[in-house]
Amino acid sequence: MEAYPSWWPWLQRFDGEALADGERWACTVRPPLPYRVSFDLVLRDVEPERSVAADLTGDITGTARIDLRPAVGPDGGAATHLRLVSELSPNRPLLRGLSRVTSAIPRYGHDQILDRGLAQFIQRLPAG
Repeated sequence: MEAYPSWWPWLQRFDGEALADGERWACTVRPPLPYRVSFDLVLRDVEPERSVAADLTGDITGTARIDLRPAVGPDGGAATHLRLVSELSPNRPLLRGLSRVTSAIPRYGHDQILDRGLAQFIQRLPAG
């Protein structure tokens, strides 16, 4: 976990110890917009190699869940399909204001962080 600043420069702060039920991870993210978003994730329903759910509090609140399932990759080899489902809402006045004006702005930042983070993670996976 010490390598995250070089992996994900948009992740300004990460404090988390384990992927286990009840763990609290503190994060600060800098989306491609002129603000930062700080939040805590409280992990629940952790099923190693299958799924994890979390409750979020802070600048954004709500729930999120990631499910993993075996898949076949484009080359016919083994792969993993990830499915993220979230129900999040802004809790900070700036973010609530942006959402009232246009939900496209926060959605753009959210999508950019998720897409960039996944691509950067895949780049660092060992070959094979």
